[in-house]
Amino acid sequence: MSGFLIIVLVLAALWFVAIMPRRRRMQSHQAMQDSLDPGDEVITAGGLHGKVVELVDTEVRLEIADGVVVTVDRRAIAAVATEVEVEVDPDDEPPEDSPAEPPEVEAEPTESAAENPGKPS
Repeated sequence: MSGFLIIVLVLAALWFVAIMPRRRRMQSHQAMQDSLDPGDEVITAGGLHGKVVELVDTEVRLEIADGVVVTVDRRAIAAVATEVEVEVDPDDEPPEDSPAEPPEVEAEPTESAAENPGKPS
């Protein structure tokens, strides 16, 4: 009887650790795909960034550049792109008296193939 209880507990733990989070991710991803509207900025599973132009049953038409519209399967939409605000920490800013660009470093002269025929160039 206790062996059966251990098997049930292991299966229940597996359910909560592996299956439940995956199911939640799938449901939230499906909800994101269902909530797409024209004008949304999206990223496809292949990495294309574009703006939703039109939604047809299982397809999405994306404008990936001015006048360039591609049709992808709705399931290929991986995420809705969001703007990320980057805050600059005042402590990380360079001092005002430091140059904006690093100083240029002079390159060392290189040996030509004629001067050193033993080395490949």
